[in-house]
Amino acid sequence: LQPPVPDEVVVKRSVPHSSWRVGTLHHGKRVNAIAISSAPYHVYTCGIGYIRVWDENALCASDRAPLTQLNFQDPRNRILTCKLFPGEQSLITGGMAQAVTIWDLAPTPQIRAEMFSTGPMCYSLALSSDAHICLASFKGFVEIWDVQNQILIRKHEVPPYGSRCVDITGYKFWTGGEDTTLCSWDLRSYQKLQQHNLRNEILSITHDPSEEWVLAGSKMSDIVILHAHREEKYKAVVQRYTQHHNLKFASCGNYFVATLDESVHCLAAPSLQRLFQAEECYNILCCDVSSDNQYLVTGSKESATVYQLFY
Repeated sequence: LQPPVPDEVVVKRSVPHSSWRVGTLHHGKRVNAIAISSAPYHVYTCGIGYIRVWDENALCASDRAPLTQLNFQDPRNRILTCKLFPGEQSLITGGMAQAVTIWDLAPTPQIRAEMFSTGPMCYSLALSSDAHICLASFKGFVEIWDVQNQILIRKHEVPPYGSRCVDITGYKFWTGGEDTTLCSWDLRSYQKLQQHNLRNEILSITHDPSEEWVLAGSKMSDIVILHAHREEKYKAVVQRYTQHHNLKFASCGNYFVATLDESVHCLAAPSLQRLFQAEECYNILCCDVSSDNQYLVTGSKESATVYQLFY
């Protein structure tokens, strides 16, 4: 089922019509997770052993050194996922480490707290809109944390192959993974609310800023868009097998970015109208859009790419 294309008035809402590759950030190793803040602009490239921080001067260049490098105590630790807090003054990271880590970013980036987890590998993180609750997904369970007090509220069991991705919308949280099932759960009672069989392995889940729509990206490149509360579901079909699928909604809520292996796709929401596409040389492992909707960043083999968006 395809959603109706909005009328002309709606189509003219501010969405980008093209992008321009303006910079390259040389991380030196695989960039597994990435975040970009605005006012001022900083990019955080995350991988094995360290996080590199890049300032605004590096965004439109290809030869700049990072502003700073945050080395992990154990150089074997690997970040697989990161999220900026709503105020963009803190970052939370998880991966192949003993803890989910909260970083204070200003005035100097440093560790604020470590929330020691019970699983060896954190696949995905989600933050509530007020940043009070953090979800961390592991194989077979999701940890639910009180961020302010760094207290583990609950270790919530899910099917072993159903927790590759996690997201949170209001009083619901969402899980999905290799078992192809997208589930929503009540954050208060922890009861399962909805279940959708998407037929292909789920590689990414995200939501729009209003928390009305949830996106799920699958291994066959399909993008399913569901209403968080109503029985409403649409699909954008790309029909291409993919290993890496990342989704990121713009803060304005009018469009989202999907990266499928080496390709970047930008689509309007909820119409799924295609806005632009870009190609890279290597598989894209992660992406983010700045909160002012001016820049898109992607992470891949050894570097990050910065795109400026044009409206």
